[in-house]
Amino acid sequence: MLKALKSKILASVKSKRLNVFVLFLLSAFLILLFNKLSKEYTNTLTFNIKKINVPDEDVILNDSLSLDVTLKTHGFKWLKYYFSKPEIRVDFNKDVYKKDSLFIWHKTSAYVQNTQFSSQVKVLNISPDTLFFQFDENMVKKVPIVLQSDIKFSPGYDRASAFNLKPDSITVIGPEVKVSKIHHIETESLALKEVRTDVLKTVKLKLPQQNQKHKDLKFSALQTVLNAKVDKFTEGILKIPVQLINVPENVTLKYFPKEVNVTYYVSLSDFNVITAKDFKVVCDFSKTVNNQYFLVPEVAEYPEKVKNVKINQKRIEFIITK
Repeated sequence: MLKALKSKILASVKSKRLNVFVLFLLSAFLILLFNKLSKEYTNTLTFNIKKINVPDEDVILNDSLSLDVTLKTHGFKWLKYYFSKPEIRVDFNKDVYKKDSLFIWHKTSAYVQNTQFSSQVKVLNISPDTLFFQFDENMVKKVPIVLQSDIKFSPGYDRASAFNLKPDSITVIGPEVKVSKIHHIETESLALKEVRTDVLKTVKLKLPQQNQKHKDLKFSALQTVLNAKVDKFTEGILKIPVQLINVPENVTLKYFPKEVNVTYYVSLSDFNVITAKDFKVVCDFSKTVNNQYFLVPEVAEYPEKVKNVKINQKRIEFIITK
């Protein structure tokens, strides 16, 4: 029996009788649908409130207000309200007024009709006609951005300038109880390997607003740009004279050596501009203890362009002659 039914269906398809039937059925459905959608209907929907132009110095405390709006329009217009959550816009620049600790929205159906809907939609009623937005003053605080990075350079290369973030700080706006606890904002971790060219990377910020508990916080930036000059580096070595400091007036010293070798790491582009005059090595006599006849040399000054500064001589021997 099933084989016979299957054979009849296949025969109908082949003879195109079934295709014609489906086409007529679909046409009848579309005609019925367009007939229904062309008619006017009255219904009440709940509209969320979309707040715009809220002053930065204020935070709205009751964030779940809504309006019940009764509309009359044809079926085609109703479709969009069922496919997306409807909203009523409240412009805090012109739609509200402030009284005590409240922003008050008080509007008529006619106002909502003229500002929110097209002429093909008729607003019959809104409930309530007054909304009370409780608010509190926001705190505005500027905090630094802290880079979280793991940047490794190719052998012989290093950064020739400090890591620079733009912006290097961010403005946080929100309730004082939350903003006062924020002292800095970290970036997401940036990992780079085998770096041998200048760094220019956009880095996202790890913002507390990603947590639902902090959704009432606002931030002046969502990301920052990291840049740094990268150059090939080499080792330099210079002889620097040793200077004695804090030697009492009634004490005369003889010390040796009077010069020490200072090694440092510097970019090739800056190698020729570094001279011995850029360094200062001192021995502080006040740091000696009883029966100690040597001084420890320290680098007191060196140019910003060099790094890994070291003194090869660990001790400066001395004798008191007076």
